[in-house]
Amino acid sequence: MGDDQAKSETASLIEHRAYARVGLLGNPSDVYFGRTISFSLGNFWATVCLQPSDDLVIQPHPTHDLVVFKSLDHLVNRLDSEGYYGGVRLLMAICKVFLDYCKENEIQLEPRNFTLSYDTNIPRQTGLSGSSAIVCAALSCLLDFYKVRHLIKVEVRPGLVLSAEKQLGIVAGLQDRVAQVYGGLVYMEFDKEHMDTLGHGIYTPMDVSLLPPLHLVYAENPSDSGKVHSTVRQRWLNGDEFIISSMTEVANIALEGRTALLEKDYTKLAALMNRNFDFRRSMFGDDALGALNVEMVEVARRVGAASKFTGSGGAVVVFCPDGPSQVKLLEDACQKAGFKLEPIQVVPSLLNEVDLQTLTK
Repeated sequence: MGDDQAKSETASLIEHRAYARVGLLGNPSDVYFGRTISFSLGNFWATVCLQPSDDLVIQPHPTHDLVVFKSLDHLVNRLDSEGYYGGVRLLMAICKVFLDYCKENEIQLEPRNFTLSYDTNIPRQTGLSGSSAIVCAALSCLLDFYKVRHLIKVEVRPGLVLSAEKQLGIVAGLQDRVAQVYGGLVYMEFDKEHMDTLGHGIYTPMDVSLLPPLHLVYAENPSDSGKVHSTVRQRWLNGDEFIISSMTEVANIALEGRTALLEKDYTKLAALMNRNFDFRRSMFGDDALGALNVEMVEVARRVGAASKFTGSGGAVVVFCPDGPSQVKLLEDACQKAGFKLEPIQVVPSLLNEVDLQTLTK
């Protein structure tokens, strides 16, 4: 009986993984009705497990949701390095948003309970979308547990993930969540008309083999990615011509980048990556970007590589057009500067047959 019960519990365990995300071109124009190209980063991920249970339980993570400390110093050091929040609030928020969406759309859910737990190896505050990865993986678990994957369209899901994060005051756009829901390499258009009428953009998956070898540079103690958009956003809303025209240029970089990738014109890709960061720098200014973040970009540029933020700072995506000899120079430069460097692994599309059937034809 014990063995049968254990087998039954294992069979009913639902587990989903969502990966970190790299904004390759066009960011941050996704928040300004622009265009972006992003991909799923296989180097880091979050995993969420769902197990049926009598009560509904959100399990704290033994490390990320620590509430027992050795001393007052331990507690304060922990807060300084990790902040006040773990993943429990993220899991709670997506549960609320999921239920609200199902009620609004008259999707019936069986009255069943579950236990949610999570784990993540995505470095904090690196602009790699660690929070949304947890939310995205949890949403996938809920879709399967309640057997409603076919009823909630793929295009809608990034908005649900974002909505959960907005409940918690997290500043973000749709781009990251699209990359994490779809997996692989995705070209995204966020023009105002579509966003207003559909509530989401137009998302076009691309073949991951179009990408050249890329590298990730990140810092051990990076900046807070949620604070960088603030003044630019207000200036954009106020009709600042410089910001509006710059955002249009950044959006056009993604459009040009799509053609460059389809043609495997990597010289053009390198130029576009550099131009993307230059526009960000001119709009936000070095004070907002942070000296450490700017230095990560500059370290790569000093060896002749193309580089830009993966998100709002904390990590940089690098392309070495001259190949392995240039990568070696980059390795040495990163080691001297105290930055971590690793080859990027790109995750192929995560969509299954049920998901694909929900896509707008």
